[in-house]
Amino acid sequence: MSSESIQPPVRLGTRIAYRNPWMSVREDTLVLADGSTGIYGIVDRDDYALVIPEENGGFHLVEQFRHAVGRRSWEFPMGNWAPGRTGDPADLARHELLEETGYTAATWRRLGERLHGSTGFCSQGFAIWHATDLTPGEHRREITEADMEQAFVTEAEFRRMVSDGRIFDAPTISAYAVLRLSADAHP
Repeated sequence: MSSESIQPPVRLGTRIAYRNPWMSVREDTLVLADGSTGIYGIVDRDDYALVIPEENGGFHLVEQFRHAVGRRSWEFPMGNWAPGRTGDPADLARHELLEETGYTAATWRRLGERLHGSTGFCSQGFAIWHATDLTPGEHRREITEADMEQAFVTEAEFRRMVSDGRIFDAPTISAYAVLRLSADAHP
């Protein structure tokens, strides 16, 4: 049987199992391809913006403690709106760059379409923005980012950090791949 002939599950119902200001967890009751039913848990979160601040052959990264994995993580600046706020994805990217690094950018380019980091259990997506022509300033970090550090790394160092596991954040690594693939497509 080919995958084209298999129908996707049919949702019979849904209920919110948990909710806080940043996320919710829902349980969908599904009818599967064989006619059986099952429950599927999904984390719903607002989309976020990821910014690649690039200049002089390298990138500005931030590092912070990530409670879910119990360790510090080097990443491109990223985030979503605070609960109750909304706005344009480009405005969110500009906000996150300024908030986490203090930088503003004169040139912005959106890379690709909406990506997803955890398609097996989470609806959240993200947009990638390439920021260049950077001007330094004062960061405006939230209290939850009080432990955040910032560093400029060359592209060669960035690649070493991925290879040796110092950069393990999948959206950061994916964004770098999209950046380089877009450069190959538009030399």
